[in-house]
Amino acid sequence: MESKMILIVEDNARDEALTLRALKKCNIMNEVVVVRDGVQALDYLFGTGAYVGRDLQVMPQIILLDLKLPKVDGLQVLQKVRADERTRRLPVVMFTSSSEEEDMIKSYDLGANSYVRKPVDFEAFVDATKQLGLYWLVLNQSAPVK
Repeated sequence: MESKMILIVEDNARDEALTLRALKKCNIMNEVVVVRDGVQALDYLFGTGAYVGRDLQVMPQIILLDLKLPKVDGLQVLQKVRADERTRRLPVVMFTSSSEEEDMIKSYDLGANSYVRKPVDFEAFVDATKQLGLYWLVLNQSAPVK
């Protein structure tokens, strides 16, 4: 059975809690894996570090990737994801508070599928999360992972 797991890469506990609450409120019951920095994200995706031995056949249906992360930032994570044959087709949504145009341009240049600014208001945040979930988990047809 195809997994519809969501990987959330988010260092801000408040934004993580909001995202999880929003997914639940939208009845998106997919398995969610949360990692809190870029190193953990890469370890999870490539089965290294704390995730040695993880079944690499199970990849996320979508990665919600924050830009401003400790250790390895979101753009570096995106670059490594796109550079590896095993992960280069995974849908990556930059889900960030940054409204810097340069961040958006760099994200798309490195292969982000989408760039979504996190709304400050909770109801707008829930709505944005619902739209993301509906599109990426229900409507979008993902390329097969090698």
